[in-house]
Amino acid sequence: MKFVSIIMGSKSDYEVMKSCSDTLESFGVPYELIISSAHRSPERTKEYMTEAEAKGGQVFIAAAGMAAHLAGVLASKTIKPIIGVPMSASALSGIDALLSTVQMPAGMPVATVAIGKAGAINSAYLAMQILALDNDDLTIKLKEDRIAKAKKVEMDSLEIETKIES
Repeated sequence: MKFVSIIMGSKSDYEVMKSCSDTLESFGVPYELIISSAHRSPERTKEYMTEAEAKGGQVFIAAAGMAAHLAGVLASKTIKPIIGVPMSASALSGIDALLSTVQMPAGMPVATVAIGKAGAINSAYLAMQILALDNDDLTIKLKEDRIAKAKKVEMDSLEIETKIES
């Protein structure tokens, strides 16, 4: 079974990353969610990557703050797509995590999304877009979602325009 793996560097990342798993659930995309640290549990991280790939892990989402080495460690262990979600876990409000996640050496790509909740949600969407490359049902769901979002903008605009004209 193909699935998305969400790996968080610490339990404190869960509240933000729950929006990632909720987004995947809303599209019926299977996922696993674990806590494993690049620094505090490197062997657990390495073992999990091997196991997850063997059982169908297709895209890996790494959420980490501060030094945010988790995405880079994952990238060193697989050729599957890695999506990094920088967490706001320090006095620098996630800028440190953003830079650590996005500044990968050539040949070790990590797709990096926004800091925090928007990034968590976008990581789910990016993972689904990758999976949709060979999944027509998911492609249709993503297209329908885009249409619904566009219609909402139109409805919101009409509502405001009506109030302005009144």
